[in-house]
Amino acid sequence: MTTKKRICTVIIVLVIVCTVCVGGFFVWKKTGKGGSKSSQKVYVQKVSSLNTASDFKLSNRSFLGVVEAQESVDVKYDSSKTVAEILVKNGDSVKKGDKLLTYDVEAINLQLEQAKLEVERLQNEIASNKSQIAELEKEKKNADQDAAVSYTTQILSLQSDNAKNEYDIKAKNVEIKKLEASTKNAYVTASIDGTVKNVKTVDKLQQDGGDVIMQITEEGDYRIKGRFNEQNSKDIMQGASVIVKSRLDDSTWKGEITSVDTSPQKNSGDDIYSFGSSDEMSQSSNYAFYVKPENFDGLMLGQHVLIEIDNGQDTSINKTGIWLYSDFICKDGKKNYVWAKNEDGKIEKRYVEIGQKDEDNGDCEIKSGLEKGDYIAYPDKSIEEGMTATTNEADVSVPPNDLGTNDNSDGDTEGGDEDIAFDGSGEDGMAIDEDMLASMTDEEIEEYFNKLYGEEENADGENADAADADAAFAE
Repeated sequence: MTTKKRICTVIIVLVIVCTVCVGGFFVWKKTGKGGSKSSQKVYVQKVSSLNTASDFKLSNRSFLGVVEAQESVDVKYDSSKTVAEILVKNGDSVKKGDKLLTYDVEAINLQLEQAKLEVERLQNEIASNKSQIAELEKEKKNADQDAAVSYTTQILSLQSDNAKNEYDIKAKNVEIKKLEASTKNAYVTASIDGTVKNVKTVDKLQQDGGDVIMQITEEGDYRIKGRFNEQNSKDIMQGASVIVKSRLDDSTWKGEITSVDTSPQKNSGDDIYSFGSSDEMSQSSNYAFYVKPENFDGLMLGQHVLIEIDNGQDTSINKTGIWLYSDFICKDGKKNYVWAKNEDGKIEKRYVEIGQKDEDNGDCEIKSGLEKGDYIAYPDKSIEEGMTATTNEADVSVPPNDLGTNDNSDGDTEGGDEDIAFDGSGEDGMAIDEDMLASMTDEEIEEYFNKLYGEEENADGENADAADADAAFAE
């Protein structure tokens, strides 16, 4: 082998050794300590999809309402009874169940006694008629045919009288029960809380006629009557808190729905749900509900207002920008950070500035450090900087501590030549095909270089130095 060939052989040996060393380094970096981070994939999500802030304020459903006078209840008395005493006067405040007037119990007791005596008289008359009927039946048996007809007529008349008397007894017993109840409840009570108005004396009642002796108006000067539709009836319920809003300015009042009237209201004008149709089946019914405000300051009789169900919208935080659940925030001493994807697609600590916090919702404002287009990972003890970020959950690796030394979770060939970027070249600058060299035998390599450099083996044969080089190559 010529001197040039020996030099080429040595170069080949060095190239292969370097190739093995470089390849080993990259394999170690990928599978050992030098590459354990980058080989792991961490699932990340876009900040905009995790943002709990709304860039717009949700509008609550509003119902139309009007301020009107409080409900008034007519208090009627039983004109068949005698009023003994009126217990209240105009302007008195009463509670539901309070006594308003009493009846004359003595008069009721007298009526009760008379009714019982009437029942007793009727019962005696029935007994007497039955006795007469029995006597007539005996006489009829011994009478001739003409006389028997007369007896029959008398018997039927007495039986008819008894039937009428039995009916009258039943009616009197009902009256007696009512009178007995009246003696136990010889008064009229208030059906609502309110203020007594328009009380009439007994003499005035007799002059005017009628049976309304007074009125009770609910507490407060006003109430608010709202209207809802069958389409949104599920939002209206007694006891629900509401916010009343003025249509003139920013004034608001807190209130409560005190009652719901399920009787259909008469529509004034076209129904908004009928779509211009006069067909009764295509229209929607309206109903009324009533609101009692906490105060009436600034409200006027007949004023039109808007009513919203109170869902805490007045006390909630108006969230804009970026808000994240606090679980995404990690602590580094006094600093806050998130696990974020950097420009190279790797996981990094991204320090952020925290603003407001919503304790009820469990999220916080990110004032700086993140954009809506960034990607972040949910914190885990296995995450380290340098790991690869992925948006495909199927690609996510198991925690690094659970990986074996031959893990191939990314689907790549560990230690493969694709990770080695060695660019070898011959002595004269010509490229050397290393992949092909690795698959050749010693003889094939020598023949390859002979063809590459265009030289033939001289007749002198190999000298000692070349033999040593060839032996080293063979090893």
